[in-house]
Amino acid sequence: MLKIWGRANSVNVQKVLWFCEELNVEYERIDAGGPFGVVDTTEYRRRNPNGLVPTIDDDGFILWESNAIVRYLAAKLQSNLWPALPRMRAEADQWMDWSHTLWAALRPVFLGLIRTPPEKRNEAAIAEALRKTDELLQLVDLHLAARPYLAGDEFTIGDIPAGCAIWRWLEMPIDRPARPNVVRWFERLAERPAYRKVVMSPLT
Repeated sequence: MLKIWGRANSVNVQKVLWFCEELNVEYERIDAGGPFGVVDTTEYRRRNPNGLVPTIDDDGFILWESNAIVRYLAAKLQSNLWPALPRMRAEADQWMDWSHTLWAALRPVFLGLIRTPPEKRNEAAIAEALRKTDELLQLVDLHLAARPYLAGDEFTIGDIPAGCAIWRWLEMPIDRPARPNVVRWFERLAERPAYRKVVMSPLT
Protein backbone atom coordinates (compact mmCIF):
# COMPACT_ATOMS: atom_id res chain seq x y z
CA MET A 1 0.00 0.00 0.00
CA LEU A 2 1.15 3.53 -0.75
CA LYS A 3 2.44 5.29 2.36
CA ILE A 4 2.27 9.07 2.64
CA TRP A 5 4.07 10.93 5.41
CA GLY A 6 2.60 14.31 6.24
CA ARG A 7 0.01 16.08 8.33
CA ALA A 8 -3.45 16.45 6.82
CA ASN A 9 -3.50 20.27 7.11
CA SER A 10 -0.34 20.79 5.03
CA VAL A 11 -1.00 22.48 1.69
CA ASN A 12 1.63 20.28 0.04
CA VAL A 13 0.38 17.05 1.56
CA GLN A 14 -3.15 17.94 0.48
CA LYS A 15 -2.05 17.97 -3.17
CA VAL A 16 -1.10 14.29 -2.94
CA LEU A 17 -4.10 13.28 -0.85
CA TRP A 18 -6.50 15.07 -3.20
CA PHE A 19 -5.05 13.29 -6.22
CA CYS A 20 -5.24 9.92 -4.47
CA GLU A 21 -8.87 10.52 -3.51
CA GLU A 22 -9.74 11.53 -7.07
CA LEU A 23 -8.44 8.20 -8.36
CA ASN A 24 -9.49 6.05 -5.39
CA VAL A 25 -5.88 5.17 -4.63
CA GLU A 26 -5.58 3.18 -1.42
CA TYR A 27 -3.05 4.78 0.91
CA GLU A 28 -1.90 5.02 4.49
CA ARG A 29 -1.18 8.51 5.77
CA ILE A 30 1.31 8.83 8.61
CA ASP A 31 1.30 12.03 10.68
CA ALA A 32 4.56 13.92 10.24
CA GLY A 33 5.63 17.54 10.34
CA GLY A 34 4.45 20.42 12.51
CA PRO A 35 3.31 19.31 15.96
CA PHE A 36 3.86 15.65 15.06
CA GLY A 37 7.60 15.95 14.60
CA VAL A 38 9.04 12.85 12.87
CA VAL A 39 10.71 14.86 10.09
CA ASP A 40 13.89 15.44 12.10
CA THR A 41 14.43 11.79 12.92
CA THR A 42 17.29 9.89 11.32
CA GLU A 43 14.86 7.38 9.81
CA TYR A 44 12.78 10.08 8.12
CA ARG A 45 15.85 11.99 6.89
CA ARG A 46 17.04 8.83 5.17
CA ARG A 47 13.86 9.01 3.11
CA ASN A 48 13.78 12.76 2.67
CA PRO A 49 17.00 14.65 3.44
CA ASN A 50 15.10 17.96 3.28
CA GLY A 51 13.05 17.01 6.32
CA LEU A 52 9.82 18.25 4.73
CA VAL A 53 6.46 16.71 3.92
CA PRO A 54 5.11 14.93 1.99
CA THR A 55 7.23 11.88 1.36
CA ILE A 56 5.87 8.68 -0.16
CA ASP A 57 6.91 5.05 -0.15
CA ASP A 58 5.38 3.17 -3.07
CA ASP A 59 6.45 -0.45 -2.63
CA GLY A 60 9.97 0.62 -1.76
CA PHE A 61 10.17 3.58 -4.15
CA ILE A 62 10.75 6.71 -2.09
CA LEU A 63 9.85 10.11 -3.49
CA TRP A 64 9.48 13.62 -2.11
CA GLU A 65 8.35 17.00 -3.51
CA SER A 66 4.58 17.20 -3.80
CA ASN A 67 4.30 18.10 -7.48
CA ALA A 68 6.75 15.35 -8.43
CA ILE A 69 4.71 12.88 -6.40
CA VAL A 70 1.46 13.85 -8.12
CA ARG A 71 3.08 13.56 -11.55
CA TYR A 72 4.60 10.20 -10.68
CA LEU A 73 1.28 8.79 -9.52
CA ALA A 74 -0.50 10.21 -12.56
CA ALA A 75 2.06 8.59 -14.87
CA LYS A 76 1.97 5.28 -13.02
CA LEU A 77 -1.81 5.14 -13.14
CA GLN A 78 -1.97 6.56 -16.68
CA SER A 79 -4.51 9.05 -15.40
CA ASN A 80 -6.18 11.43 -17.83
CA LEU A 81 -5.73 14.11 -15.15
CA TRP A 82 -2.23 14.38 -16.64
CA PRO A 83 -3.17 14.73 -20.31
CA ALA A 84 -1.42 12.54 -22.85
CA LEU A 85 -1.27 15.22 -25.55
CA PRO A 86 2.05 17.06 -25.12
CA ARG A 87 0.68 20.59 -25.30
CA MET A 88 -2.16 19.88 -22.88
CA ARG A 89 0.25 18.12 -20.53
CA ALA A 90 2.65 21.05 -20.73
CA GLU A 91 -0.12 23.47 -19.76
CA ALA A 92 -1.02 21.35 -16.76
CA ASP A 93 2.65 21.22 -15.77
CA GLN A 94 2.98 24.97 -16.30
CA TRP A 95 0.22 25.73 -13.83
CA MET A 96 1.51 23.20 -11.33
CA ASP A 97 4.91 24.88 -11.37
CA TRP A 98 3.41 28.38 -11.34
CA SER A 99 1.54 27.52 -8.16
CA HIS A 100 4.84 27.77 -6.26
CA THR A 101 4.79 31.48 -7.10
CA LEU A 102 1.23 31.84 -5.83
CA TRP A 103 1.92 30.00 -2.59
CA ALA A 104 5.14 31.94 -1.99
CA ALA A 105 3.06 35.13 -2.08
CA LEU A 106 0.13 33.80 -0.04
CA ARG A 107 2.07 31.82 2.56
CA PRO A 108 3.12 34.84 4.70
CA VAL A 109 -0.55 35.84 4.93
CA PHE A 110 -1.58 32.34 5.97
CA LEU A 111 1.20 32.00 8.54
CA GLY A 112 0.63 35.52 9.83
CA LEU A 113 -3.14 35.30 10.26
CA ILE A 114 -3.70 31.62 11.02
CA ARG A 115 -0.57 30.44 12.81
CA THR A 116 0.69 33.59 14.52
CA PRO A 117 -0.88 35.16 17.63
CA PRO A 118 -2.27 38.65 16.94
CA GLU A 119 0.29 40.36 19.15
CA LYS A 120 3.18 38.84 17.18
CA ARG A 121 1.93 39.54 13.68
CA ASN A 122 3.90 41.64 11.22
CA GLU A 123 1.03 43.59 9.72
CA ALA A 124 3.21 45.34 7.14
CA ALA A 125 4.53 42.00 5.86
CA ILE A 126 1.02 40.59 5.69
CA ALA A 127 -0.21 43.62 3.75
CA GLU A 128 2.64 43.36 1.26
CA ALA A 129 2.02 39.63 0.81
CA LEU A 130 -1.67 40.34 0.16
CA ARG A 131 -0.71 42.89 -2.48
CA LYS A 132 1.52 40.38 -4.27
CA THR A 133 -1.14 37.68 -4.00
CA ASP A 134 -3.78 39.91 -5.54
CA GLU A 135 -1.52 40.74 -8.49
CA LEU A 136 -1.16 37.02 -9.17
CA LEU A 137 -4.86 36.31 -8.76
CA GLN A 138 -5.68 39.14 -11.15
CA LEU A 139 -3.62 37.26 -13.73
CA VAL A 140 -5.48 34.04 -12.93
CA ASP A 141 -8.85 35.76 -13.10
CA LEU A 142 -8.11 37.05 -16.60
CA HIS A 143 -6.87 33.62 -17.66
CA LEU A 144 -10.00 31.88 -16.34
CA ALA A 145 -12.30 34.24 -18.19
CA ALA A 146 -11.87 32.09 -21.29
CA ARG A 147 -11.74 28.59 -19.78
CA PRO A 148 -13.25 26.70 -16.85
CA TYR A 149 -9.98 25.22 -15.57
CA LEU A 150 -6.39 26.40 -15.52
CA ALA A 151 -5.20 24.09 -18.31
CA GLY A 152 -8.32 24.27 -20.45
CA ASP A 153 -11.75 22.69 -20.58
CA GLU A 154 -11.07 19.79 -18.23
CA PHE A 155 -9.90 19.42 -14.65
CA THR A 156 -6.24 18.33 -14.55
CA ILE A 157 -3.40 18.06 -12.09
CA GLY A 158 -2.68 21.65 -13.11
CA ASP A 159 -5.59 22.71 -10.91
CA ILE A 160 -4.49 20.81 -7.82
CA PRO A 161 -1.72 22.94 -6.26
CA ALA A 162 -3.42 26.29 -6.89
CA GLY A 163 -6.73 24.77 -5.81
CA CYS A 164 -5.23 23.94 -2.43
CA ALA A 165 -3.99 27.51 -2.08
CA ILE A 166 -7.22 29.19 -3.19
CA TRP A 167 -9.21 27.58 -0.37
CA ARG A 168 -6.92 29.34 2.08
CA TRP A 169 -7.31 32.67 0.28
CA LEU A 170 -11.09 32.38 0.44
CA GLU A 171 -11.23 31.23 4.07
CA MET A 172 -8.87 33.71 5.65
CA PRO A 173 -10.25 36.87 7.32
CA ILE A 174 -9.01 39.31 4.68
CA ASP A 175 -10.42 41.88 2.29
CA ARG A 176 -10.55 40.32 -1.17
CA PRO A 177 -10.96 42.27 -4.39
CA ALA A 178 -13.60 40.84 -6.69
CA ARG A 179 -12.16 37.96 -8.69
CA PRO A 180 -15.33 36.41 -10.17
CA ASN A 181 -13.62 33.95 -12.48
CA VAL A 182 -11.40 32.68 -9.70
CA VAL A 183 -14.49 32.21 -7.52
CA ARG A 184 -16.31 30.32 -10.29
CA TRP A 185 -13.26 28.09 -10.72
CA PHE A 186 -13.25 27.41 -6.98
CA GLU A 187 -16.94 26.55 -7.11
CA ARG A 188 -16.22 23.97 -9.79
CA LEU A 189 -13.50 22.48 -7.62
CA ALA A 190 -15.85 22.46 -4.64
CA GLU A 191 -18.23 20.20 -6.57
CA ARG A 192 -15.60 17.47 -6.42
CA PRO A 193 -16.01 15.14 -3.41
CA ALA A 194 -12.24 14.61 -3.15
CA TYR A 195 -11.62 18.36 -2.88
CA ARG A 196 -14.26 18.77 -0.21
CA LYS A 197 -12.87 15.83 1.74
CA VAL A 198 -9.19 16.75 1.64
CA VAL A 199 -8.93 20.50 1.22
CA MET A 200 -12.09 22.18 2.49
CA SER A 201 -11.45 21.89 6.21
CA PRO A 202 -10.96 24.56 8.90
CA LEU A 203 -7.66 26.36 8.54
CA THR A 204 -5.10 25.43 11.16
